[in-house]
Amino acid sequence: MSRNQTIALATSFASDGRFLSDLQRRVAIATESQKPERRPECYRYLNEISADFGRLGFTGEVVENPHPTGGPLLIARRIESDALPTLLVYGHGDVVAGMEGSWSNGRDPWQVKVEGERIYGRGTADNKGQHTIVMLALEAVLATRGTLGFNTIALIETSEETGSAGLREICAEHRAKLQADWLIASDGPRLAQHRPTLDGGTRGTADFDLVCDLRPGAHHSGNWGGLIANPAVILANAIAALVSANGRINVRDILPSEIPQSVRTALARIELETEENGPELNPWWGEPGLTPSERVFGWTALEVLAMTSGRPEQPINAIPPHARARMQIRYTVDVDPAAFFPAIRAFLDENGFQNVTIEPMAQESEWGATRLDPEHPLMRWAAASVEKTTGIEPTILPNAGGSLPNDCFADILGMPTIWVPHSYSGCSQHAPDEHLLQPLVKEGLAIMAGLFWDLGAEGRPERLR
Repeated sequence: MSRNQTIALATSFASDGRFLSDLQRRVAIATESQKPERRPECYRYLNEISADFGRLGFTGEVVENPHPTGGPLLIARRIESDALPTLLVYGHGDVVAGMEGSWSNGRDPWQVKVEGERIYGRGTADNKGQHTIVMLALEAVLATRGTLGFNTIALIETSEETGSAGLREICAEHRAKLQADWLIASDGPRLAQHRPTLDGGTRGTADFDLVCDLRPGAHHSGNWGGLIANPAVILANAIAALVSANGRINVRDILPSEIPQSVRTALARIELETEENGPELNPWWGEPGLTPSERVFGWTALEVLAMTSGRPEQPINAIPPHARARMQIRYTVDVDPAAFFPAIRAFLDENGFQNVTIEPMAQESEWGATRLDPEHPLMRWAAASVEKTTGIEPTILPNAGGSLPNDCFADILGMPTIWVPHSYSGCSQHAPDEHLLQPLVKEGLAIMAGLFWDLGAEGRPERLR
């Protein structure tokens, strides 16, 4: 049996109902990790998917999460030979809230519905549809070759949508069971819908609140306006000091000193475009002197996610007592996140904002930055495999602009990582009408089958151990 036959079998799953059947069973399990009452559904999901892995020759174990807010995890292993290299695949079975009643045309978030090229349902894009593609591609290789030609470990968690609480501890505690030579996983959107993307890592996140709390209660604006300080005004000016009106970050100590040349070279090949349902790009926003791709994939972003003072839903004639803004830093591996809050504190003090405090968010809600060099042998091998399958040179991102718990694999487990997304930016993930595109499912099945076939053949990348 050949590589082409394996890919043909994998892509047939997109048209013969097999992919949709597997996806429907998984979407129907309402694994909303933000809702504690849905925890039994997370166990049910892992038990079902463990049985599916079992039919592929894996031995699965549902692992309890050591973190009080974290859901269970599945570790499933197929060991063909101790002499073979090992692949780790990852996915998350939890989803965001279903938002029943908010979907268009009466769609049910827990029922897969196909309309034209779109496959609707909560988790279709994020992430049940994507790890379904991975599992079916593994099945296609097994069906044609009889073996994978490498060992495989699957890790499926149910807390990704709430920050992957406990995943670091699980990776450290079960290091021996999870140790592998490479990670190849699927999550997130492609950079451009019609071109495959390979992500070598992710930007990290650091969330914090800026707070100006001046007094116990509000005071009448007519009697006290102009006499007492307004915390909303102070906070707005503090934020404006941190970030200019054009998006330039003024607190320079949280920025990289430079973008590595190999990263610049890879990003120079990328021209960002607005896709359907996406916002128009603002070329005047952000760090001067950088290209748009460098700003989002090679630089730090400091954003305001939300801010409030008083009661916006019912304003009253009073000066509010306090103001709060949720801030977020997205950063690359070129900076030290331990320096962020001291640098911001010093900057605020230097600019007269001693009455604005910094409240870091809980550590478990943060993911560290990771990157695989675009010239790394694993990345070059994967790019060649994808191009052989599709005839299209894939977009190579040293790291994605968003975040995933990739630091658990790259740093704690110490392996090179590649993410192969099969969704697109207009998929409405985390919103009503989340969907996956049928053409991307078919191409994703082909890409993953080609990668897994090549991983079990001569010419695979050098193993880690």
